[in-house]
Amino acid sequence: MSKIHKSIAELVGHTPLVELSNYEEKYGLKAHIIGKLEYLNPTGSVKDRLALALIQDGERRGLIKKGDTLIDVTSGNTGIGLAGIGHALGYEFEPYLEPGTTIERVQIFEGYGLNVKSFYDIEEVKDFEKTGLVLDDLIDGIKRIAKEKGFYYTGQTVNEANQEFHFKTTGPEIWEDTDGKVDYFVAMGGTAGTIVGTGRYLREKNPGVKIVGVQAAKSSRPDSPDFTGHIVDGTLPLHGVAEPLVPTLIKTNRDNGFQFDEVIDIKAEDAYATAQETAKTDGLFLGTSAAAALTAAIQIAKRPEAAGKNIVVIYPDNGYKYLSTELYKKQK
Repeated sequence: MSKIHKSIAELVGHTPLVELSNYEEKYGLKAHIIGKLEYLNPTGSVKDRLALALIQDGERRGLIKKGDTLIDVTSGNTGIGLAGIGHALGYEFEPYLEPGTTIERVQIFEGYGLNVKSFYDIEEVKDFEKTGLVLDDLIDGIKRIAKEKGFYYTGQTVNEANQEFHFKTTGPEIWEDTDGKVDYFVAMGGTAGTIVGTGRYLREKNPGVKIVGVQAAKSSRPDSPDFTGHIVDGTLPLHGVAEPLVPTLIKTNRDNGFQFDEVIDIKAEDAYATAQETAKTDGLFLGTSAAAALTAAIQIAKRPEAAGKNIVVIYPDNGYKYLSTELYKKQK
């Protein structure tokens, strides 16, 4: 029987789980660190799930049709997903990139033939580096631009289709592939759709699953006075910040009972070290947020109470979009 697919959109999801076996053996870890390789999605990241979810949601509600132009803010991966999946399904896309987006991602957008914009083109948040990024202001700005241009704002930061897609796909995939043996679920957050939707599903299946959020330490946040110059790309704080700065999907799903068991702060420099080490031990080539999430998972694995437990961690993308950064450069 033919296994030829008609579109890359049909290939989103069903990414494999891989244990960090060599690293565990080298350092005598008693827990099992199991990574979900989301960079094996068609355009190279977990955000392909989000892109497909946003497009399907717009079509289902009769808000878009083939030939329309989509618009959203992105650190790169969501935009790349909307470009690739969007083109496959007949849509154009105009991305507004946050500062710090790597040159590789900009080049990918140019390869897709896109008109690339930045946060500085959004009047409502042009001074965010001084004031902090208020998501409501960012959303107001991009909505205004969408209305003026006649584009469709996909709303990755607020659209419940984001976390619902993970509830329906990522969560069940993890549950089935581990035979229901998940003790910890570890992930970073940007929009927080991955951790909210997947976490909700896993906790529904097993209320004892520990949901661990990972966020960049203050020294790795560009809007912090403690910023050292190294960032964990594409992520936002999940906890310990003013309410307007908390990702919308976390706030809206508190009423559904979603909450973190723990939130771990990770410095970018520690994530870089983890990425370089696991490239040598297990052949992984992780992006910054994947390496940061893995760093947190390793911390958990070293705890006595984690012995024999399965720690599932999301690897959102690989390191190919970060070659211009310090991520894989040798430390002096």
